[in-house]
Amino acid sequence: MTSYGLLVSPSHNRVYAQAASGLVKAELAVFGERALGGRVRDIEETSIGGVPYVTFSADGLTDTDVRLLSNLSSLYALFEIEGELLRPVALKPLDLFPSDLLTIQKYSGKTNEYFTKLLLNVTAMATDSPMDLVTGRPRLLDPMCGRGTTLNQAMMYGLDAAGMDVDGKDFDAYAAFLKTWLKNNRVKHQAEIAPVRREKAVLGRRLHVTLGASKELYKSGETMEITVVNADAAGAGRFFRPGSFDLIVTDAPYGVQHGSRSGGRSKGARPGQKDGPRLSRSPVELLEAAVPEWTPLLRRGGAIGISWNTFVGRREELAEILTSSGLEVQDSEPYLGFRHRVDQAISRDLIVARRS
Repeated sequence: MTSYGLLVSPSHNRVYAQAASGLVKAELAVFGERALGGRVRDIEETSIGGVPYVTFSADGLTDTDVRLLSNLSSLYALFEIEGELLRPVALKPLDLFPSDLLTIQKYSGKTNEYFTKLLLNVTAMATDSPMDLVTGRPRLLDPMCGRGTTLNQAMMYGLDAAGMDVDGKDFDAYAAFLKTWLKNNRVKHQAEIAPVRREKAVLGRRLHVTLGASKELYKSGETMEITVVNADAAGAGRFFRPGSFDLIVTDAPYGVQHGSRSGGRSKGARPGQKDGPRLSRSPVELLEAAVPEWTPLLRRGGAIGISWNTFVGRREELAEILTSSGLEVQDSEPYLGFRHRVDQAISRDLIVARRS
């Protein structure tokens, strides 16, 4: 049995930094339970030389196992512990692009990029093929993608990803950011925005980007695709085929910076009025309408992960919505260890379920 020490990445967000060790402990436990056959044990927070580490023991980690662990959301460095000495373990993260793809965007309400990565990771671990995160190429949908933090993380991993958002300003901002970033970093790509039409009616706009991790890969046709649709998430089935995604990963509206749009209309709004759907502080109403629409888009064995503000929605309510759509909620101890405070108005948690 080998002992390891995980040094947690420093975070610019003070509140998230305080929660980071506890979150990575839960994330590591999920990795151990779902992908590493229970070989990760004794996960603890430990001070080494006055510096906080997350320590654990594991037996027989393979190169592929280390590749998986290299993608832990808050991992800064990994060491084997030999007595009082630390021996560095060479990390092999999936990241294909510079980290500013995730960090350069700054705007009110942006989800912490470490947490976005964590949510993607633990959702991938709930699928029937968790190691596909490093050995395969799962396809991801974020049906409430905002300005694309989840899509950018998928792109870092080399995954094909799609997103939806009803806010035209967020759609335009993400399209402008992504095209500018790709151009500035000299990433070979093609990008276009076009209307989506059905029976001569315009349903929304679509951004479609094809890119390569290198010029050589792009020329050889080994590309990835990022697609974003400017339309209501509750109508996702009108834009994507059933069974076309392995992962659905989304950050539900917190009811503070952003409300959720439901099928009802604003008080006093007239039919056809542009500001029609009313603003709800609770994600529950939105998810009740949307999850049954999203579920068929998952392949069998795929998984959905949702984060939300526990002050405006109870875990039991979200679990009932997911279960009612035929999904199997992951409720083992590691999956119950992610609740943490964001600020006075937001206590964030996540819930993950698999389509069996």
